Amino acid sequence: MSKPIVAFQGEHGAYSEEAIRCHFGSDADTLPCESFAATFKALQQGEATTAILPVENSLAGTVAQVYELLIEHDYRVQAEYILLVRHCLLAPVGTALENIRQVKSHPQALAQCADTLRRRGWNPVAAYDTAGAARELAEHPEPHTAVIASELAGQLYGLDVLARDMEDDITNFTRFFVIGPEDAERRDPSKTSLVFTVRHRPRALYDCLGAFARRDINLTKIESRPIRGRPWQYWFYLDFEGHWQDANTEAALMELLHLASMVKMLGSYPAAVNGNYSP
Repeated sequence: MSKPIVAFQGEHGAYSEEAIRCHFGSDADTLPCESFAATFKALQQGEATTAILPVENSLAGTVAQVYELLIEHDYRVQAEYILLVRHCLLAPVGTALENIRQVKSHPQALAQCADTLRRRGWNPVAAYDTAGAARELAEHPEPHTAVIASELAGQLYGLDVLARDMEDDITNFTRFFVIGPEDAERRDPSKTSLVFTVRHRPRALYDCLGAFARRDINLTKIESRPIRGRPWQYWFYLDFEGHWQDANTEAALMELLHLASMVKMLGSYPAAVNGNYSP
């Protein structure tokens, strides 16, 4: 079996690449892409065999664009991985922590470290990407400047780690989907993800969810998102415990197909073993 090539959004050293190394191993072949859409294009053109995409952050919520792309394309969720995001303060070799005046990073990373930056008196400066900011600083050092990025980015670009765990909240997790053209091999415990829409009538959503409640199927996520081009109509994203081949799940899905106006299966896949957090 040939070694997989895993596409991801961002530059080398991005948190998505860190998730790849954790899930597939440190020697995994990776393909950086400039956008989420470009990762799907890499799969379509055969440049990558699989892709890893962030779908949800425990602080910032759902990555809506990724779900929209999953609806538009016929790829299957093959696995999930949950990464604890640990922000590091990186600077060129020889830089002293007390000399830092400004810190560059992606706006979301800066927001997740806002209290720390404010307490230190450091000026936040937005950049387009965490790993990209690290590469830029390594190639073009600036006085009194550091970046917030992954420790992996620091290793790749030769930057010193001046501080670890810069985030204000230690429960900063990002959930990733591994996607590809084939269904995942079954390995329990399993989870299933799907998208559906409902008819415009009273108790339509209630009836659809009842298909799972009546069979004691535990839902782990439900979220509504607007359907582009159809004002005030919504997709419902649903995750639940179990595999589509389970008898009770199969019965629930058959009932859902009857009740909903549209159902799209995203896949059944092994549940992340690192998915539970206990403070």
